[in-house]
Amino acid sequence: MTNWPVYGEITGPIVMIGFGSIGRGTLPLIERHLKFDKSRFVVIAPDDQNRHLLDERGIRFIQEAVTIENYKSMLEPLLTAGGGQGFCVNLSCDTGSRDIMELCSSLGALYIDTVNEPWLGFYFDESKGPGERSNYALREMTLAAKRARAPGSTTAVSCCGANPGMASWLAKKALLNIASDMRLNVPQPKTREEWAGLMKQVGVKGIHIAERDTQRSKNPKPPGVFVNTWSVEGFISEGVQPAELGWGTHEKWMPENARTHESGSQAAIYLMQAGAETKVRSWCPTPGPQYGFLVTHNESISIADYFTVRDESGKAIYRPTCHYAYHPANDAVLSLHEMFGNAGRPQKEHHILEENEVVDGIDELGVLLYGHDKGAYWFGSQLSTEETRKLAPYQTATGLQVTSAVLAGMVWALENPKAGIVEVEEMDLDRCLEIQMPYLGPVKGYYTDWTPLDGRPGLFPEDIDTSDPWQFRNILVR
Repeated sequence: MTNWPVYGEITGPIVMIGFGSIGRGTLPLIERHLKFDKSRFVVIAPDDQNRHLLDERGIRFIQEAVTIENYKSMLEPLLTAGGGQGFCVNLSCDTGSRDIMELCSSLGALYIDTVNEPWLGFYFDESKGPGERSNYALREMTLAAKRARAPGSTTAVSCCGANPGMASWLAKKALLNIASDMRLNVPQPKTREEWAGLMKQVGVKGIHIAERDTQRSKNPKPPGVFVNTWSVEGFISEGVQPAELGWGTHEKWMPENARTHESGSQAAIYLMQAGAETKVRSWCPTPGPQYGFLVTHNESISIADYFTVRDESGKAIYRPTCHYAYHPANDAVLSLHEMFGNAGRPQKEHHILEENEVVDGIDELGVLLYGHDKGAYWFGSQLSTEETRKLAPYQTATGLQVTSAVLAGMVWALENPKAGIVEVEEMDLDRCLEIQMPYLGPVKGYYTDWTPLDGRPGLFPEDIDTSDPWQFRNILVR
């Protein structure tokens, strides 16, 4: 495309926090699709690794970390300078999402992030128990701020990347596809209750955010270096959090090391083990059956919560199980083995693969809706390295799936500027996917008759439930 559609205008300053792999990939999409005053664009980051991209454009750069001590004094003058409505694009690790979105609200500025990010130290705080370090706890803090907001407050889009973010839009679209193939002849739901009712009617027992990253580097991973196709710090942080999953009402068994939460939505449980050390059985179109890591993600909880059906007393009578099932790039798998082999101490050197280092491969990221009468259905993006290079600069396939979702969330916020704190499940999936789809490569759906009981038990006895293949008992690798 040469004539990129312009979706809206940012009338005030743009403050981008973080300029790593996602920040630098988001920049050209903002340039293509939004009107703004370049002289009022500022990027804040603790290192200047990608500064040349800003210098080339004449965009102001502040080399400093945004911290709990300085965020107010640093951001307030930047977001209010020169009039108009400012927009804070938070794409950094270790920046307190809730605090920054509340500051933005007080200033009348729009806000978006890709993660419910805490301040530095949260993920590795030994004084906190696993439940306190969970994404469930982080989400509940954001939901408390959401409930406390006055109606019509400035929009803050929470957790709007590929996953969390796009995955929730894909889950809704996949549900509509299955309902159509079942000839249910139901209109597209308009409310949360209608969406949950349709998920129950279709008979979905669970949802995997099922991903396979096959991108390969020209250079094999050296010892002592954590290599990934996206933020190493972000992956390590979520990888050492406890494994978390939305907990379905069809489940008959719970792992011995599982724990529930005493307050909040009660939509999820967590395991007393790191998510990146927890394996599950899943399925993607290209590899077929595969192992994935049950790394905690906000969408595992928010999707399960959103699609919960409750009776008049408030008791959950239907909820799908939901969790991430992530097979990262091979270099990242080796990096995890090396890290956990060293008692979970991260490597001192981190490296994010850049677009010119990747030889080939795809990031196959979608949702697997299972347990209904048609078996299991995967729907998602199969974005290749080659297509990514044609579509946008400065990013891998993994990065483009994230940055295009950030763009969609920014456009939605500009079009809905007084929506308060918003989770992605509450946004218009058709509008968001319309904006994002040109950057996702092939977006396809696949039915499969695979179940996690296929070929089992094998050479050894297994603790499985043959009465229902879609029990978490059969999915968790033990």
